[in-house]
Amino acid sequence: MQAQMLAPAAVLVVWTLIVLLWIIPSRFGAIAKLEDKSVLSGKPGGRGQDLEGVIPDKANWPSHNHTHLHEGPTLFYAVSAILAIVGAGAFDVMLAWIYVALRIAHSLWQILVNKVTVRFALFLASSIALIILAVRAVMATAFADPSIAPQ
Repeated sequence: MQAQMLAPAAVLVVWTLIVLLWIIPSRFGAIAKLEDKSVLSGKPGGRGQDLEGVIPDKANWPSHNHTHLHEGPTLFYAVSAILAIVGAGAFDVMLAWIYVALRIAHSLWQILVNKVTVRFALFLASSIALIILAVRAVMATAFADPSIAPQ
């Protein structure tokens, strides 16, 4: 089940890269529509967050979500690797796919609609799946029977 456990993590990596690419047309499109472009030349070496309040909020939503995909999911990657190494079960794989599906739904909701109540529900549900996976990783490692390890 190692490959099956790593597949959801691989899909989430690809999804994170898709969201990264989504930022480009969103922000550049909003910048192109700015009537007063002088607001962009304030200082050299500007950062994406400098666009907050300059371009429409919706144009920044993909960037906000991209940041979120580098927060909680980093724990998911570690848990996925741990479970893949020690031997994931079918329940772990199912939970991993549920987590990824919820994170993708969260991304789409945040980028396209961004109503906080639904976004929070999706975040909470994915966090519960991640907590269960993390507890299972602890159980699989801390309570592993070393006598059954290969010699």
